[in-house]
Order: sequence, then structure tokens, then C-alpha cells
Amino acid sequence: MKALILAAGEGTRLRPYTLDRPKCLVEVEGVSLLDRQLAVLRSEGVADIALIGGYRSDMLKRQGLGLELNPRYAETNMVWTLFSAEKLLQGELVLAYGDIVYSREVLRGLLASTADIAVTIDLDWEQYWRARNENPLEDAETLRMDETGHILEIGQKPVSLEQIQGQYMGLMKFSPRGLEILRDTFHRALAAGSLRGKSPEKAYMTDLLQLMIDEGNALSAVKVQGGWVEVDTVSDLESAVTRQRLAAIASAL
Repeated sequence: MKALILAAGEGTRLRPYTLDRPKCLVEVEGVSLLDRQLAVLRSEGVADIALIGGYRSDMLKRQGLGLELNPRYAETNMVWTLFSAEKLLQGELVLAYGDIVYSREVLRGLLASTADIAVTIDLDWEQYWRARNENPLEDAETLRMDETGHILEIGQKPVSLEQIQGQYMGLMKFSPRGLEILRDTFHRALAAGSLRGKSPEKAYMTDLLQLMIDEGNALSAVKVQGGWVEVDTVSDLESAVTRQRLAAIASAL
């Protein structure tokens, strides 16, 4: 099992903390988000790990970690960053954002999934979002599942809480077949010059996931209840909730 961490963005919402470093190297209690995520991956035996960098990528060079680059990081988004390292999209792969940290329990649930495309979904998202935002719909995305746990809709702007059965976390797993579907879907969108109405360069990961759903592919939800942290803004970084959640994750290592 390999892991690939998307870590190319500038993290503008975390300035001034990201003025001199990539977002994943921002520290909480003296430990970076990246080191926290690496510790969890390694605790479950995932040791073949690579990063895709962009902004301040020189700081991401580490012994034992692969490093690929998105030289167009300033003008592109997550999907383009991912396919900057397309040669790594082989075998079984955990794919994660660089600004999240998750527990061993969450990772175990994902690794146990036998689905070709498995996406972790936080069912207990509302409590966490209310702690981060006065309005829980702020920065939230739609997510609907059917009775079998397959995702029907992901990543749209919600107008009500009823449109959100859980929250996408930026953590997923692909089998070899799942990666084949991912690559084929992207390259057809690239040839068409449009990925769900966006240029492929500007598309989000949820756009690519939704396109795979639209084309009839099964995306299976790995349902969790909390056990993770996203540090996207200065208020996230400085909040007591972030520290509490990170302490709980670290205590279980």
C-alpha cells in the first residue's frame, strides 16, 4: 500500500503562518501537520509515501519520502496537482490532502475497505463545523449517499443541512481498477477541455469524484464519526478544538 499526499498549495487562508512554508508544514504544539499525518500512516504500516509539492517545495525534501512537483501550482488546483504525479497512480493507493490529520481508527477503516474507490465521510461533521464556523453551511459541501453507502452527490454548495449526510474529508483509497477509472475519467475530460464545466487545470478533487459518479462508477463511503482535523484557516490553527482533536489522535498512536 502506497500513500500520496497533495501538498502543493500556497495556503493563503493560513497567512501569515504560510508566508515561509507550505501549508502542511504549519505546526500545532510544535509538530507539523505533515509529521502528524506521516506518524499515523506509518503506525498502520503505510511506509511507501510520496508528496506532491509546489509552493516552497524545497522544504518538503525528506529522507525516505518521494517528492513530485506541480510547477504550475500557483495557477492550478487539486486535480492538476494529482496528475502532475500520474506515474505514481498505480497499484493500491491512499490519497490524502496535506492539511488534514486523521486517527489510526479512521485510517484502519479506510484500509479495510474492499471497494475500488473508497472515500472517507464524516457523519458527525455538523458538530465539528459549528465549532469552526458560526454558520455550519459555511465551507461545507453537499454529500448524499444511497442506502448501500454509495455516494450520489459530492462537493456542491449546499443551501440546507438536509443536503449534507456527511462531510468529505480529503482522504480516499483506490484499488488498481479504481486508479484506472480515475485516470481514464481525467484524460477524457482533458481531451474535452472541460471537467464538469471547469477547465481541468482549475478542477477540484470533488469535481473529478462527481464526474466519475455521473459516468456510472461506484464510489463507496467509508463512514466515520469524527477522529480527524482540517487546518485550513488561521482560526482553525488557533482553535482549542483543533488542539483537542490532535491530542486525541496523538494519544492513540
